[in-house]
Amino acid sequence: MDPAAESPPATPQADAKAPARLPWDFHPALTEERLRICARMLANARRDALAMASYELGDDPWSVGCRAFAFGRHRLRRAAESGEYPWLEVLDDSAHFVFVIGSNGQGVPVRFYRGAADDPTNRTLKQQEVEAEQLSLALGEAAADGLMFRFAVETGEGGRVDRVVFLALRGEERVECFWPVPLELPPAAAGTAEQLRLIADDGYAGPPEQTAPAPPMPAPLPRRKAPAPAMRRPQAQGGLF
Repeated sequence: MDPAAESPPATPQADAKAPARLPWDFHPALTEERLRICARMLANARRDALAMASYELGDDPWSVGCRAFAFGRHRLRRAAESGEYPWLEVLDDSAHFVFVIGSNGQGVPVRFYRGAADDPTNRTLKQQEVEAEQLSLALGEAAADGLMFRFAVETGEGGRVDRVVFLALRGEERVECFWPVPLELPPAAAGTAEQLRLIADDGYAGPPEQTAPAPPMPAPLPRRKAPAPAMRRPQAQGGLF
């Protein structure tokens, strides 16, 4: 048997999580420092949403998630408007929210979601028209075809942030970049379940920590009964008074 005709030995497939390419390999605007700043904003936003949650009044994971998304969008928008980060701007301020990392109209559009980085949903993979147009400007039509950039905010026990991953996705199944963003989390205090506080990003350190539980609301005062309508005295007939 001709050895050349033999099939080559099977090689193991590369791990889907292996960062074959790093973010800055796609575009120079995607620097490590910028990605860390954006990731910290998103992690801090969820920290604040958890800190402000009131489960006694009806908050649940869905409402906290909505608030975390709104807080993240607001932090990024406020940072872009501050002028402190000239490389950051908002492209779509709707519920789809697309922001741009870069400047001079050549920045890279990015979106974020809460969920597993290795299992994005169909909603996450949906690309907005303005996002596709901006990506074509930044990378060229051929390189941008089917490509999208996402921040995945992964959560664990109690909804707290475990990590933030920057992704480059090509279509529905191809992952071209899987880069866990270093958040510089301080070491957790032993035996505590408090949400870790990250480095300040946009000048806002989050809601103040409560040292004591808030006092209970006073009992409402009893409602006063409305006075009974006064009865009209019948007028006398035929008299002067």
